[in-house]
Amino acid sequence: MSSASSALPRTGRTRAFLRLVMIEHSVFALPFAYVAMLTAMWEQDGAVDWTTLLLVTVCMVGLRTFAMAANRIIDREIDARNPRTDHRELVTGAMSIRHAWTGALVAVGVFLGAAALLNPLCLVLAPIAVIPMVVYPYAKRFTDFPQAFLGLAQAMGPVGAWLAVSGSWSWTAVVLGLAVGIWIGGFDLIYACQDVDVDRRIGVRSVPARFGVPAAIHGARACHTATTALFVWFGLTSHAGAFFWLGVVIVATAFCYEHTIVRPHDLSRLNRAFAQVNGFIGIALFVCALLDLLVRGLSLG
Repeated sequence: MSSASSALPRTGRTRAFLRLVMIEHSVFALPFAYVAMLTAMWEQDGAVDWTTLLLVTVCMVGLRTFAMAANRIIDREIDARNPRTDHRELVTGAMSIRHAWTGALVAVGVFLGAAALLNPLCLVLAPIAVIPMVVYPYAKRFTDFPQAFLGLAQAMGPVGAWLAVSGSWSWTAVVLGLAVGIWIGGFDLIYACQDVDVDRRIGVRSVPARFGVPAAIHGARACHTATTALFVWFGLTSHAGAFFWLGVVIVATAFCYEHTIVRPHDLSRLNRAFAQVNGFIGIALFVCALLDLLVRGLSLG
């Protein structure tokens, strides 16, 4: 595998690495970090700090890239035994382990460097944020609830983005972080349903493998109900206006649609729910939250 990867030109290895980490899926978590960050900016001095926005973006993409690369490296043997994932770059040899680790270390270095430029608290907490990213891939080996670790990892995004602006703890940001973590954990419950037979055969642990697909789908519905309630809580604590509440209605409607197209005995539209609906949810809430903050006086300059 290493020789096949080494034969690729540098640009080919870069493209393979970007496919490996599915860089386009940054859309799921990044909008919520922006919501937290812009809300904190509005509360602090009412204006967007573009340097902080850029650094938060670099932090989010860098940490997520590291997390995905570490996930693929740690899970490469499991991926090789699953027909759905046996085409991934570390299985086929399109990317060597050495090159994947190089990309992962560069990504985490970029994350830590950007965090250091934000404020001292972000620098101190940044190494702690790396830990769940490495623990999550191993979780499926020792617990039936690996989605809880994924949710914890994702919940840190909005909290970190708020800290980047204010340099101090905020329970309002924690509420938004919990909403994001539970949301992503919920749709990962749905996503894991497609591997239930393989997981049981090779010994990978998950809610669907342990309790069945119907239990996982019902668990996802509960998670998304809780997510909607937490968005409402965030809106109340941040004194949100009409546009934000419109966004919450849109998100709740999208959740309802998601759970009408994915049913315990019909997973045929699962990929649409994962890629399209969940991508739409993040963007829709961000756009509505941004409009709300602009109406309330957030300055872009």
